[in-house]
Amino acid sequence: MNRPTTLITGATQGLGRGIALDLAHRGGTLLLHGRDHVRLGAVADEVRAAGPDIEVRTYLADLSDLDQVQAMAARILETEPRLDGLVNNAVAGGGVDPLRRELSAQGHELRFAVNHLAPYALNRALLPLLGASAPARIVNVASIGQERIDFDDVMLEKGYEGLSAYCRSKLAMIMATFELAHELAGTGVTVNALHPAHLMDTQGVRDHGLVPVTTVDEGVEPTVRLLTDPELTSVTGRYFDQFSDTRAHEQAYDAEARERLMALTRALVGQQGGTDRKG
Repeated sequence: MNRPTTLITGATQGLGRGIALDLAHRGGTLLLHGRDHVRLGAVADEVRAAGPDIEVRTYLADLSDLDQVQAMAARILETEPRLDGLVNNAVAGGGVDPLRRELSAQGHELRFAVNHLAPYALNRALLPLLGASAPARIVNVASIGQERIDFDDVMLEKGYEGLSAYCRSKLAMIMATFELAHELAGTGVTVNALHPAHLMDTQGVRDHGLVPVTTVDEGVEPTVRLLTDPELTSVTGRYFDQFSDTRAHEQAYDAEARERLMALTRALVGQQGGTDRKG
């Protein structure tokens, strides 16, 4: 039996680190992504110590730069023989100064870029490897915090507020989850999104001035379940609130809104046309 290979983005702290430490005890290969090489090396050493039967490789990239996203994907395709799981966990939260609008390397609103465009681009680039390794699973770490996308101001150039930007980007991630799951039906690659836990004790929560109410471990368990539970092998295109298969924001079920989002997304990541579902 092949040992599973799993890629975790944003693995140097918080939920990503917790997922990596949990999976370390299960064996296989972990591919850890981070944007700071010192912290990435430190968490890789920590994961190796936690799981003596685990192989660990690291990938450095700033996901606010789509060129770096594509370069990392190219390195993975060149280096890794298989990919059984992908956890899109890296996140740009509400920010320390929620009224300061920040931009990505390509000039897109930062939360939309990191929380939606980057995982979309990474998913698409790695689909050949995921498909060749099927059954494989993509888990998109979203949030219960979801806010309707205004297609007249997707990049929030008017009345910017960081938490609102975060909530819109997480809804975009969920909408893209549903679209990709439809596209990949029958391929053996599943795609699901989840809200792992409410206000976990993470740096992003504290940076925004919010008070944590749950531990990181409470978010790790439902996330790892989506990745490993044999009963979920064929479950795809769903949004989970921790362990509950539930409904996301109503806009996520609006086919026209999803198609508008996908057309915009393809254009922004340089994939005009694409193979996403139409209509």
